[in-house]
Amino acid sequence: MRVLFAGEESQTCTIAFRKEGHEAFSCDLKDCSGDHPEWHIKNDMRTAIKNDYWDMVFFFPDCTFITCSAEWAYKEPPYHQKVKPGTLVGHKRILARNDALEFICDILNLCERMNIKRYGFENPVGVIPKRIFRHYDERGRESWKVYPYSLKHYGLKPNQYIQPYQFGDDASKKTGLWLFNLPTLKPTNFIEPKIIGDKRRWANQTDSGQNKLGPSDSRAELRSKTYPGIAAAMASQWTNL
Repeated sequence: MRVLFAGEESQTCTIAFRKEGHEAFSCDLKDCSGDHPEWHIKNDMRTAIKNDYWDMVFFFPDCTFITCSAEWAYKEPPYHQKVKPGTLVGHKRILARNDALEFICDILNLCERMNIKRYGFENPVGVIPKRIFRHYDERGRESWKVYPYSLKHYGLKPNQYIQPYQFGDDASKKTGLWLFNLPTLKPTNFIEPKIIGDKRRWANQTDSGQNKLGPSDSRAELRSKTYPGIAAAMASQWTNL
């Protein structure tokens, strides 16, 4: 099976699928960090999808502007906290969020046009279920569109939410999976948390529940990497369909 993991520079999923005997490739605008450049397509994922045949495409959209974090930054000043240099705020951040949502729609619509049999994407808890919806034009043609306001009941909801600790990794990061002709993942190995007071905590969390990764230029890239247990579950459960 030919598989493309678009927006994946770490190659975690690519390597997991290669171990199962599949012709898997990563794709990103950056060089890969997974030590297999021969399995990496350095290009825009839209070009990679259009320029080859794929049995399955799974993509990782940048979550910076579509998670539920930093909602204060979408409002106009004054702000209750110090704004880091280079941080988009106000109207500019709203435009960046719309662009990120439009990009997801572009990939979904492209997968449909290219008749990709199986495809999907992942993202943390955010605004996708409230802003992306199925649109029908005057001729009855269907496509995915971005709605300018929140849709409480009609948006594109994930098929499931998963946690790394359900798949053998001592970490907490609630992530949604949007799946098209792919089954939901079955947990493989539950990791018990430690109990701090009356709260459950995993190894990537502080006692207060925050992520242990401190501020750095690589923080976003490190947090975006797929956990090995999840990648292994995808490879074992999505390749014999």
